[in-house]
Amino acid sequence: MENMWAPWRMEYILSKKEHKGCVFCLEDFSQNITENDQERLVVYKGTSCFVMLNRYPYAAGHLLVLPYRHCMDLTDLTDNERIEFMEIINLSCKAIRKVCHSDGINMGINLGKAAGAGIADHLHAHLVPRWEGDSQFIAVVADVRLIPERLENMQKSFALAFKDILA
Repeated sequence: MENMWAPWRMEYILSKKEHKGCVFCLEDFSQNITENDQERLVVYKGTSCFVMLNRYPYAAGHLLVLPYRHCMDLTDLTDNERIEFMEIINLSCKAIRKVCHSDGINMGINLGKAAGAGIADHLHAHLVPRWEGDSQFIAVVADVRLIPERLENMQKSFALAFKDILA
């Protein structure tokens, strides 16, 4: 079995989990991406939902799709929020293919801590790019390759990809 080294994940594992408020909630709901949004790795803002890079990714290009409104479950979303949530997941798949040229995408929503949600208080969908022969989903089997890219560079690439897709 090959080892996969992802040392940036240790920062998350060892970090204090005491947060004042929700780490996902945004203060600015305008559709313009602000400097603060860039620092928080936001790549797209819709009417009721937004997309950000996962700060502790399983793979380069790991996106999170979230509603602005602080809620815990798909069933808490309004009809309009649920429609936009799925539309933005669709856009995110296009952006991942454009930026990462991935062979596939893992998608998942963990509802509640028992289901594996690391942050269960704010609904979010994970979209993780995958390539033939990579680590697959978390299990490391053979010829594991990481595609290294700084998160700040990925934020810019994804923000441009969303603009291009919607143009």
